[in-house]
Amino acid sequence: MGKYEKLANDIVKEIGGTENVRSVTHCITRLRFVLKDEKKAADETIKNMKGVVTVMHSAGQYQVVIGNQVNDVYEDVIAIPGMPVSGAEEEDDSGEKKGVLNTLMDIISGSFSPILAVLCAGGIIKGLNSLFVFLLGSSFNTTGTYMILNAAGDAIFTFLPVALGYSSAKKFKLNPMIGMVIGLALCYPNIQTDALSAAAKGKALGTIPLLGSYYKTFLGIPFISGNYTSTVVPVIVVNALAAKLEKLGKKFIPQVIQNFFVPLFVLIVAIPLGFLIIGPVVSFLTNLLMNGFQALYKASPVATGAVVGFFWQALVIFGLHWALVPLGLMNLSNLGYDTILFTGMFGASFAQTAALFAMYLKMKDPDEKALALPAVISGICGVTEPSIYGFTLPAKKPFIFSMIGGGVAGGLINALGAKCYIYGGLGAFGFTNYISPKGDAYSSIIVLIATAIAMVIGFVLTWFFYKPATANDAPVTPVVPETNVVTTDEDTDVLAPLAGKVIDLAELKDAAFGSGALGQGVGIEPDVTKDGAVYAPVSGVVTTLFPTYHAIGLTSDDGVEVLVHVGLNTVELNGKGFSPKIKQGDHVKAGQLMMNVDFKFLKDNGYEIQTPVVITNTPNFKDVVPQATTGKAKEVVMKIIK
Repeated sequence: MGKYEKLANDIVKEIGGTENVRSVTHCITRLRFVLKDEKKAADETIKNMKGVVTVMHSAGQYQVVIGNQVNDVYEDVIAIPGMPVSGAEEEDDSGEKKGVLNTLMDIISGSFSPILAVLCAGGIIKGLNSLFVFLLGSSFNTTGTYMILNAAGDAIFTFLPVALGYSSAKKFKLNPMIGMVIGLALCYPNIQTDALSAAAKGKALGTIPLLGSYYKTFLGIPFISGNYTSTVVPVIVVNALAAKLEKLGKKFIPQVIQNFFVPLFVLIVAIPLGFLIIGPVVSFLTNLLMNGFQALYKASPVATGAVVGFFWQALVIFGLHWALVPLGLMNLSNLGYDTILFTGMFGASFAQTAALFAMYLKMKDPDEKALALPAVISGICGVTEPSIYGFTLPAKKPFIFSMIGGGVAGGLINALGAKCYIYGGLGAFGFTNYISPKGDAYSSIIVLIATAIAMVIGFVLTWFFYKPATANDAPVTPVVPETNVVTTDEDTDVLAPLAGKVIDLAELKDAAFGSGALGQGVGIEPDVTKDGAVYAPVSGVVTTLFPTYHAIGLTSDDGVEVLVHVGLNTVELNGKGFSPKIKQGDHVKAGQLMMNVDFKFLKDNGYEIQTPVVITNTPNFKDVVPQATTGKAKEVVMKIIK
């Protein structure tokens, strides 16, 4: 185990343990779990862990956003005993279908996640080779240096079916070696050269409608030989079939000979079917898809680039951006360049980073600035999740401004006919992706200019139209004047902030509060027949009043920190149903009216009205002791033992 052992164990514990995990992979910034029951995961507890940026439910995956150190955390996660690393299921234990789209996204992202880092590394090497040709002249591409660097960079792209054969096999719970052999077979050179030779020598044996001419047969069946090097989809589809065949083979082949005869059965069935049916059909469909995108590009290059650039960061939020990478790779494989995905999205990360930098310059809180600067540096390198989740998305306007900048850049890049020649580095490392293999830097210059414009738009709009949060309009880190806090040895009484049945924390329908991770305390089932009044549980300062009014934090005059969280997930109501009578920074007396809540409105809109009342600085005290009550407001509901 490594230095993130504790974080890894805490995450796995709060997602329901290894027994709740079907599989886990990772991409550049996130752990991607496929859970048997996502309801068992304590989202808020995980979000509050040091080292976790946020949590997302997307594409059938439970995604824990970590940041740049995700690979180290992943290594400690998979080192946990009993942790399954691969596998894909279409149903959870309840039999609920994930849906075609979610399943497809899960398969694609799960197959690509393990090889993304190597893809980026190979692309950077190819980009450097193109840069050397640009700087040293075309004669450089005949040198041994160029050849070796090109082999190092191009191998993953040329033999992409082999890498995907391995990663997708793990995703489908297929023997990874079988998956690799299927990928190798699809790249086998003799099949391609023989077919080309037959096509050059004589007349075709026949034609299959939509799929093309064939020159050879397999057991009398027409065989259309395609070039599957650098392809994405065929090997994934063949491996999906192979996984089913492997399960079938294990059922009827005696266990004593399964080691040899199960792979034999899978390969002798899957590979011919891959060449005879799956490969030609998938190639036809993917070519049809690419032709559709090319037609869209020809109809309006500007609109195509603008749409991709504008929505790219929104796709990042849901982790769906990596699932679109195969579209760009298909273009690179078929055409030698891409003018849709990689050109359209490139400026988006720069616009996002510039918007955050403008926020950074306007921030007043030194702690907040200290967190923002590393996110800026991460964004320059092309990884924008820390910026999005930590700053621009919560602030809303800067995120929208970054989308505008990304859209303008995407439209401009496409309008000027720039092309992406390789899939390589991200952010500042990606400009060499747009230098042609012959050393032509026209596209790279266009991309550089467009990203500069995107950054100006993101920065200027944020600078002039973004206002940093204040105590009156957004939750900020509360600062309580030390003169208001008087430390005493006397126990503190905490009053019930509202009328209703007092319950144990464990009875709350929220794992984060129920586990006590946010502090010890009690829950209250509000009495909806009452007036919905919420009173101050202690005398002290209102240190936090969320703009949605669903939660109030107080620090008592003797240092007890109390959180009253009205309902569960009621933040989504954006303040509807809540009528505050105080503001952040006010000093209140115990029993003073703080808010009126329309509990009937909350229930009618499907929200749970259970209200946790917790002591967030519980470790500072000897004990937090619940008290017996009659369910009336302003009775003593807890005693803090000092």
